[in-house]
Amino acid sequence: MDLFTTDLISPLLASVFIVLAGFTSFFSAAFGAGGGLMLLVVMASFMPMTLVVPVHGLVQLGSNTNRLLLSFKHIDKKMFIYFTLGGSAGAILSSFVIVDIQLDAMKLIAGLFVIYLLWGKIPTALQSSSVVWRFFSGFVTTFISMFVGASGPLVGSCLHMSNYSKLRFTATFSGIMSVQHLFKAGVYAAVGFSFWQWLPLVGAMILSGALGTWLGVRLLHRIPTEKFKCIFKCILTLLALQLAWQGLEVIFN
Repeated sequence: MDLFTTDLISPLLASVFIVLAGFTSFFSAAFGAGGGLMLLVVMASFMPMTLVVPVHGLVQLGSNTNRLLLSFKHIDKKMFIYFTLGGSAGAILSSFVIVDIQLDAMKLIAGLFVIYLLWGKIPTALQSSSVVWRFFSGFVTTFISMFVGASGPLVGSCLHMSNYSKLRFTATFSGIMSVQHLFKAGVYAAVGFSFWQWLPLVGAMILSGALGTWLGVRLLHRIPTEKFKCIFKCILTLLALQLAWQGLEVIFN
């Protein structure tokens, strides 16, 4: 079946998504995070969340893998390993409850979680250097990502506390996000989502994202570290507030 000759999505809208995938990948590569959520918000304006979350996840898998390949030597291996172990547990748990949870309402939880990690006081036992914190963060962010879609602000807020350099942050963030989106694809495939009819669109968006990532990484090298951290924290806060607001709208409407 050809994606562009079905009623799944119009050729014009597909073109908009492809261009947007490049721009949002550029944004994430240059400023640390935010592009994935931007793409999710636009896609969710035209498609139901039950379709957006798995399709968006596959696109983000490609985008984050591209960014990881360009910055792999800077990755924090210990953080990546413990996040992945926690994430595998979160993915397994989500597979049992994914069909019963209101996807849109989970945005409120995600938004509040990000704001607390950015501005609240974290208990000593859950500091970023502890194994417990790394495993817990992987578990929670992966579990929530199955329902919210764009878990970048969640993961980014967890890594923010480690005070990484900009390249170390980008590499570690991209590695963790690649694994989370891989878990997401596996869980949605297991519960019966059919990915194959979306592959032409996903492939085109990944190629566009690869170009955006390459340009974004080049800009990243030119941004001073302190300015990068300030921009990143502001972006995450705004995105978290937007997520929380969307969740509140669902709950009270």
